[in-house]
Amino acid sequence: MRILYIGEDSPYSTSFHRAEALRRIGCSVNIINPNSVTKRIHKIKYKIHYRTGYRFLQKRMLLWLDSELKSKDYDLVWINSGELFGEECLNLIKQKLKVPIILYNNDDPTGGRDGRRFDSLLKAIPNYDMCVVMRDINVNEYTKLGARKVLKVYMSYDEIYHAPISNNNFSDSFKSEVSFIGTNIPNDNRDIFLHTLIKYGVPLSIWGGRWEKSPYWNQLKPYFKGQTLKGKDYISAIQGSKICLGLLSKGNRDLHTTRTFEIPFIGSLLCAERTSEHLELFDENLEAVFWNSAEECAEKCKELLKNQLLINQISNNGRKRLINDGRGNENVVKHILSEINN
Repeated sequence: MRILYIGEDSPYSTSFHRAEALRRIGCSVNIINPNSVTKRIHKIKYKIHYRTGYRFLQKRMLLWLDSELKSKDYDLVWINSGELFGEECLNLIKQKLKVPIILYNNDDPTGGRDGRRFDSLLKAIPNYDMCVVMRDINVNEYTKLGARKVLKVYMSYDEIYHAPISNNNFSDSFKSEVSFIGTNIPNDNRDIFLHTLIKYGVPLSIWGGRWEKSPYWNQLKPYFKGQTLKGKDYISAIQGSKICLGLLSKGNRDLHTTRTFEIPFIGSLLCAERTSEHLELFDENLEAVFWNSAEECAEKCKELLKNQLLINQISNNGRKRLINDGRGNENVVKHILSEINN
């Protein structure tokens, strides 16, 4: 299958990982990156576009698409995210290529957390042949907006880009007892959660952005190891941690995230919030560990750290479960392609 893939092409992005997975299963994939347009926009102007749903950017996106859609030799268009494209952009793609268009968005455009950010995307939903979402609640919301077909899938790890590093060949600076790798998201209270763990004596390591903006920064700072991790450093920090925390974004209505899959596949123990989806994906205390509060999380971490053999068993079981259940990118993109062809 010949696919025009419209999405981020940074080798560190999950968008790029999915495009590579499509190649690995035998598709011919041409990637064009719509963010090449926004990267040339001043930060202040970009914030305006973000807050107004990119509606003032549509003429520029149309010109960019028109210049990029030179070849008509495709069987499918796969759009990752889609937040930059309104109805006219989708109509142009349809008119020029006359092939099905898939939207894959692992965010929560119908959730309202980000204000008007997704206005253009939401108006364009009826123009897609299939929309791929990550939440059950999105299925009904997309359908009400006029979606022709909605497919719910889980997020996924990548078989190549998240492969464990051989022989633990990474710096000792990435080794830790308990880690959280992620951004301090406003209004998600992640800083309060981690501060509580510290108060209960959990030996914590933190990597990620915006932590210095927390009112708890003075308390968190001694446990802060560095900014956002990418590539091998990201793998090293997860693999080097005995226990990795999986925190969810409440504003994004998450019941699982990419970390749900990346942490066990890379080789650490997933210690995450107890949700219906986490309980569906893993056998609790055998393949992953879950909690309902910071206090319960702290108690479980401290108990687990007394038993390295148990940590290893749960980590190994979690990894095997994901592989057996086909939670990698290659299986997920195969499933999506089979659905669009039905």
